Amino acid sequence: PSLRRHARRPCHGWRVVRATFCLLRGGLAIPSQHMGDLHSAASRAAYRATLDLYRDLFQFTPDVIAVDLHPDYPSGILGRALAAETGARLIEVPHHHAHLGSCLAENGLAPGEEQAVGIILDGLGLGTDGALWGGEILVGGYEAARRAAHFLPVALPGGAQAMRQPWRNAVAHLRAAFGADWRHHIAGTELAARLSAKPVGTLLHMIERGVNAPLSTSAGRLFDAVGAAIGLSFDAQSYEGQVAMELEALALPHLRRAEAYPVTVENGVLSWGPLWQALLSDLTASVPPGVIAARFHLGLVAALADTAAGIAAGAGVGRIALSGGVLQNRILREGLHHRLSGDGFDVLLHSRVPANDGGLSLGQAAVAAAATLQGLRSPSPPPRTCPDATLC
Repeated sequence: PSLRRHARRPCHGWRVVRATFCLLRGGLAIPSQHMGDLHSAASRAAYRATLDLYRDLFQFTPDVIAVDLHPDYPSGILGRALAAETGARLIEVPHHHAHLGSCLAENGLAPGEEQAVGIILDGLGLGTDGALWGGEILVGGYEAARRAAHFLPVALPGGAQAMRQPWRNAVAHLRAAFGADWRHHIAGTELAARLSAKPVGTLLHMIERGVNAPLSTSAGRLFDAVGAAIGLSFDAQSYEGQVAMELEALALPHLRRAEAYPVTVENGVLSWGPLWQALLSDLTASVPPGVIAARFHLGLVAALADTAAGIAAGAGVGRIALSGGVLQNRILREGLHHRLSGDGFDVLLHSRVPANDGGLSLGQAAVAAAATLQGLRSPSPPPRTCPDATLC
């Protein structure tokens, strides 16, 4: 079977795209170079020209074309058109399942021997239930993957604006953690002073009424919320992952002496109320931002490791894969590897293809190939709509 695919995180206006394709034949996967934004006609033409060049170089005629299950991605539109043009079978692959498949394939695991727990953390992708996912623990392999645990869904007030303006995520997370009286918990802090200059009332109306504020389990937006709480790029970030990288850099010198923030895990949902309570206590006590950043990272590592280990033990799986753009974070990646490998798990990491969406085409190829070899239909029923048009 053969495949092509783009890898893109949804965003409108502030485009964040890692577009690639991957040819797969006879056990050999050939990923393309990164080609960027596909929203302009020129970039789409360049993408198609590069694909045609690869097909010519490798004498490649597709039997199967795999795309993200999101119906509106530019690459998906191109892929569907190419399937119609060539008569190839089309398979739509769930975003986070493809992340898992990418890590499994890179590590050389064969179908039938690849079952794993996947800790998949990224900014945003369409889930199999039609919701916006981003903080997921999956169990499965190429053929199928089920959602075993996830981050608490929190609103994205303003849709794509929440991806650009970290303070919006701070408001949403505080509201989710403490309810209507969340302002009481930040009284007297610099965070309260900063938020006093923002249209917080409008945001709260959006969240409470569900207007342009879709729920998401996004790990990336959790980092934005914590970073904004300590003043990092509070008003706006100018590139994807800016706050997360700043938070990581602040944390690194303090990891050995910091204590992890607590995280609640109940019925497979990781919730942040205790974390925020401890973080705000540190803000009130004027604890240095670097210590707060370190405690956040350590709390996240501990909660994810313990949850994934419990899921793996219950499923009888000894392998845990780490994938998604947030796992480019060195503290998370190395912390999870250390804890989980110390518990006896075989921990799989990316080394040859990116952990972020730039490596997603390999995962889509592997998932679709397994589906074809098994004579399956689509790996999961694809929803046809996105919960928020500004994100799709």
